[in-house]
Amino acid sequence: MPVLHSRHPRGTLELELGDWMDNRRYRVLAVDHDLLSFADLKFEQWPVVLVTNPKDAQYMHPGAEPLGRVRRSTHIRILAFSEAPITAVHVSIDGDPLGKGHSAGGPLYVLPWDPSLYLKGLHTIQVKVEDSAGRSSAREQHFTLEDNLIPGFGLVQSFLLLTDHYILGRALFIFTVVMNVGGLMAFRFMRVSVSRGLPAHACFALQLVSRTDAFFYSLLLFNLCTALGPWFIGELIDGHKGACFAFGVFIDGHYLEGSLTYVVGVIQMLFFNMPLTAYLCWSAHHRCHGHTFRSHFRKPGCSWSSLVVHLVMLLLLVWQAQSCHFLLETYGLMSFLMSPVRTWALGLGLLLVYRAWTGPSPQFHDSRKSVAPS
Repeated sequence: MPVLHSRHPRGTLELELGDWMDNRRYRVLAVDHDLLSFADLKFEQWPVVLVTNPKDAQYMHPGAEPLGRVRRSTHIRILAFSEAPITAVHVSIDGDPLGKGHSAGGPLYVLPWDPSLYLKGLHTIQVKVEDSAGRSSAREQHFTLEDNLIPGFGLVQSFLLLTDHYILGRALFIFTVVMNVGGLMAFRFMRVSVSRGLPAHACFALQLVSRTDAFFYSLLLFNLCTALGPWFIGELIDGHKGACFAFGVFIDGHYLEGSLTYVVGVIQMLFFNMPLTAYLCWSAHHRCHGHTFRSHFRKPGCSWSSLVVHLVMLLLLVWQAQSCHFLLETYGLMSFLMSPVRTWALGLGLLLVYRAWTGPSPQFHDSRKSVAPS
């Protein structure tokens, strides 16, 4: 299980615990002289070990806890318990054995120590607990006696816990929509610059698609529907019909703001809308140069690359079909039939691909001459 712990800018800790249903995770907390310590554990893994003094440096809270008590303490304190009696509690600091902790009553084990030996820097305490059933558990944690020396958390954990994913998802969704729609609009009305190389071919292909009405208006309406229109309409809750949009859900006249809908929208844009546009550009470029679906495979050096492009597009169409099936299974037949962004989009994609390879070859003319990069 990944550890999802982090700290807010003002010092408040964000400590996610793994779920109980699938992973049987639970948390043991202890307050030792007003210092809170905890351990995230898996059910029925024995013995349980929790070091309460010195406290784990990563979870110190200087503004809210009396950390000076650790510097004035006389004993290392450990909570250790198991289904079977505890037989030994071994303690070491920075790899140097300090001895065995002795029971102070209940699950509490203590061992005398001299905090003055560890006043500077970051140190590591290792505890190994054994029980009479032959089982053992080890716990290792960093500690420090300096109030301003607090280790940070990982970048990934902090990003997952502290980022406003709703705002981020909305920004990414708007960006992908603007990229796709803006690209179509820009290349429909801008002049093509004659040059050589891959960028020139890409620009020329985008102009072919943007200036072919069947492609341009279909893709424009499809992307605008993904951004603004309903994704599907159906029975979202038993007995209650509604419509799902990128920005939320309407059910029986009530609006519910979406949480992950923008993320789903970004996935839709990245894995279907934009690849479909790119595939149509690639197909139109081949057709403009006189190739058909069969003949472009015989173009020197292009058979394998063409096959890869077709396979990728086929996989994306299959993924879109799977999304339609999921919609049918989850929300019923009405949602399946009334889904512009899933079911209708799949049909539109198939029609546009068919049109790209069987319809008239796209031609592009500017106001002065026919242009095609060589």
